[in-house]
Amino acid sequence: LTALAHEGNFFTTWIALTVLAFVLMMAMSGTLFYFYYWHPTFERWKRKSSPQYPKPAMVRREILQMVKGLVAATFCPAAALHLVDVGWSHAYGGLGGHSVGYLVFSFFVVWIGSDLYEFAYHRLGHTTDFWWKQHKPHHAFSNPSPFAVIADDLVDQFIRSVPLLAIPLLMPVNMDLLFFTYGAFFYGYGVYLHWGHELSWPDAHHPWINTSFQHYLHHARSTI
Repeated sequence: LTALAHEGNFFTTWIALTVLAFVLMMAMSGTLFYFYYWHPTFERWKRKSSPQYPKPAMVRREILQMVKGLVAATFCPAAALHLVDVGWSHAYGGLGGHSVGYLVFSFFVVWIGSDLYEFAYHRLGHTTDFWWKQHKPHHAFSNPSPFAVIADDLVDQFIRSVPLLAIPLLMPVNMDLLFFTYGAFFYGYGVYLHWGHELSWPDAHHPWINTSFQHYLHHARSTI
């Protein structure tokens, strides 16, 4: 990824990241959508949180809004990659002179720190009028599909992605690890939350894991 930024300018990096992220998101969200929404079975339907399926027009709106959120979401990581070249960043590739233990430590710092940041920002989006205006486009979908993960407005998704720019400015971090953590632990988990179906474990009433069913209720009760 740092080599990608080194070979091009900021805008080519931004475009390349956006295209790459779009392909990955369509693979993750699209695969689940294909099996559970496009070609559902009775057995799959029995695990659906809502007995109804979203209308095609709403799914189309989700995908279009996902692309809108994606353009904002890749701005900060593109900027973070280019700050490496100007010497303003602590980002590195490989081990970068650090131990494997530090790599593991930084993973937990990124994971837990980013999760707390996301929780705090999301709470603002539901407790204050100003931030609710930024977040409410995401809640146009009362019965979301896996395409709704980052179906956000520009400001909302930009703020959610700020840690991808801020973390390399604050501490040494492997950029591949940073991007993998966000792709797998945040977007991947987000696909599960917006999946609209339940697993045997964790079940719908798990006391400390936010499940797909619980997130469906969050959308169903917070619809604009």
